[in-house]
Amino acid sequence: MMKGYTFYTSGAPQQPGESKWKYRIRKLFTIKTLDKIEFDHGTSALNRTLGAWDVIMLGIGGIIGTGIFVLTGQAAAYNAGPAVIFSFIISGIASAFAALSYSEIASMIPVAGSAYTYTYATMGELLAWIIGWDLILEYLFGSASIALGFSEYFVHFFEHAFKIHIPPAWTVAPLIYNETTSAFEKVPGSYFNVPAFAITIFLTIILIIGIRESANFNTLIVGIKVLILVIFVIAGSTKINTANYKPFVPQNEGKFTEFGFTGILSGATVVFFAYIGFDAVSTTAQEVKNPQINLPIGIIGSLAICTVLYIAVSTVMTGMVPFRELGSPAPISSAAEKNNMRWLGIIVDLGAMLGLVSGNLVTLLAQTRIFYSMAHDGLLFTKSSKIHPRFKTPYIITAITGIFCAIASALLPIDILTQLTSVGTLFAFLLVNVGVVILRIYAPDVPRKFKVPGGPYLVPIIGSAFDILLLASAHKAAIERLFIWMAVGLLIYFVYGVRNSKVNNNDNVREISKRETNDPNNDGVIEMINVVGDDDGSKFMLSKL
Repeated sequence: MMKGYTFYTSGAPQQPGESKWKYRIRKLFTIKTLDKIEFDHGTSALNRTLGAWDVIMLGIGGIIGTGIFVLTGQAAAYNAGPAVIFSFIISGIASAFAALSYSEIASMIPVAGSAYTYTYATMGELLAWIIGWDLILEYLFGSASIALGFSEYFVHFFEHAFKIHIPPAWTVAPLIYNETTSAFEKVPGSYFNVPAFAITIFLTIILIIGIRESANFNTLIVGIKVLILVIFVIAGSTKINTANYKPFVPQNEGKFTEFGFTGILSGATVVFFAYIGFDAVSTTAQEVKNPQINLPIGIIGSLAICTVLYIAVSTVMTGMVPFRELGSPAPISSAAEKNNMRWLGIIVDLGAMLGLVSGNLVTLLAQTRIFYSMAHDGLLFTKSSKIHPRFKTPYIITAITGIFCAIASALLPIDILTQLTSVGTLFAFLLVNVGVVILRIYAPDVPRKFKVPGGPYLVPIIGSAFDILLLASAHKAAIERLFIWMAVGLLIYFVYGVRNSKVNNNDNVREISKRETNDPNNDGVIEMINVVGDDDGSKFMLSKL
């Protein structure tokens, strides 16, 4: 790919006879070429410390969280009944297609940034910004929703294990969303969700200290929560009453208006949140050893393990109690208690808390790496991408995003947060699937250590169809909020990003120090020189002074 320090970019200067408006529009679709990405990748100051096992554990840590411990019961009680198993299968298939596409692109573009970087390399800067801003939405509110799930199990655990009642004034979000009036309302007697806020700040500090420490902390917690889920499946299976599976696919009745096939699809959109997390693995690419191989292993491996666990847990849970009784904030624990298995309920509460902690850790990690990549490209505030000299982490970005997530988790309701996260993720998956096709056509010779099976079209097209189907089943309000979020993002891009984009404003001399390039043989300053414009864009050569 890269020869010496030479790379190409489609961000050519304004050409003779090209109007100003045509030039500006062309800049919006500038591709950040693979050579340019590789150059930036080579100058990263992040530490490569993660192996295949670490990546799988990060994936499981990100996936197993609020989705399985909280949303499973809601999807069963209000959408699909026992057929929530089908909802998990549909969401799992949609995620599997996306995981295959992620794995192929991650193996050829192994850098931080996930779908944002992949889109930059395939569809241009404007769409890259859109997907990057969308990913910020996904991880920002995803982290906040996981923190809320932690708070619910935190309260549940202390009440049932130690008979300690924690007042809702400091454990419940003070705002709820009224679907009838389409407005936020104040919850009487609730002021601030302290457990959600505190756990987010704690994890932010861990992430600032270092990626190795964060990975070790995550691996320990993941091992415990997987063990607890296995214990629930084994112990709970002895309490299954097959009568609870009838009817397996309930029909609409009374206030339960989303059952049947429509309910299964709606349930799939709800529990889709349970699969979010494997994509977070790709954001750590610049901290993974041998990323071309270890990233696909981590993405596919973590998704496969979690899918099996999800189907097993949902099957046992809906067999233990009637599905209409699973609408509680802690459905798995509740199912155990309703079968006089208080000991199992306490263990599940503990496992849920730990699981939600690791899920929040991985989601926060992904959030900071997306922000870091965008800031590094000049599209967001560049100074915020500074790396801590001792910890080798993007500490400014980590602190900023951690504080925002903590505040959101302390004030907003979980249903709003999870809906926003799900639609944002589906949109990201859609663009990644499309990106695989584009790269197969326009960059067929770039080395790929992993390729999706069935050629360049089968998996991405089917995956895109699943994403569109689930997006169509999402709540209208969630789609509207997605568009509002995107409108705010586009305003930031046109006010700041366009003017500061490094790819589109590279006719200035850029100096890179010896420390930044990590080149032990570089004893001077490197200069970027605009050499020539051609049909494919401008060629830029890096040469030592």
